Amino acid sequence: MNHQGVSEIFFEETYCVSPEQTARALFSRLPHGSDYAERLIECLATGYLVAVVESICIREMQQHVDAATEVVVGRTIQLEHKGPIPPGSSLKLRGWVERMGERSATFCVQASDDHEVVCESSVTLVAVQRASMESRIAAKVGALVVSPAGDFVGGARGRCAARVLTSSNQEPETS
Repeated sequence: MNHQGVSEIFFEETYCVSPEQTARALFSRLPHGSDYAERLIECLATGYLVAVVESICIREMQQHVDAATEVVVGRTIQLEHKGPIPPGSSLKLRGWVERMGERSATFCVQASDDHEVVCESSVTLVAVQRASMESRIAAKVGALVVSPAGDFVGGARGRCAARVLTSSNQEPETS
């Protein structure tokens, strides 16, 4: 990672919000959200706002790493979604590197529409060795168990267990 180059990152750009990025559109595609998606508002989903902010920061940092041996990944995102952003709105995003670590950079990003500041965020990205990350992913993929129907059913490691709350004053039990 080129520390000098990363430390000098500053961006200012405009992003147009797509109708496919609203809370209603996003949640209608999720199995647990489809029942109530129609009751949501037609504004940019917070999840998409996170993705827009993170993707711009990653794009900027990738210009200062060796793509053959390093990959930029997200570590921490703190984001305050401060106002509604309807589809068709133009967002003005401004960001800069606020802090540097040995392999990381923390960006400060602010987004505004024509009326107000709609987002303030802090994004920490890390430049990791590509081979190491690919190896970790391969190990996890290899541990997945797939049913004959092609569904993931959990493996010997880290199976997701249902949590049942037995009463309000007790810890959840794993079933």
